[in-house]
Amino acid sequence: MAAIAEPKSMSRAKQWSDEVEEAYRFQLAGYRDAIEYQKIQKKDIDRWPHNGYVKKLQRKDGCFYYFDKTRECPEKDINKCKLYVY
Repeated sequence: MAAIAEPKSMSRAKQWSDEVEEAYRFQLAGYRDAIEYQKIQKKDIDRWPHNGYVKKLQRKDGCFYYFDKTRECPEKDINKCKLYVY
């Protein structure tokens, strides 16, 4: 079995962006990012067609998170989002 790619560095988000929104949704579901999600779940990510935001994620315990079409990351949680570089 192939090992999960490890990130080279990590930084905290300073302001909201689409990248921060993406990271927030994966981290809320218990994953580091899309790379880790696809390696563990081995399936495509459900996304909203008009903006590309994540629509639905399966957690590691089998339950699902469903996300709105609009921004979900509140201002107070922006600095909690970790942005990984590979």
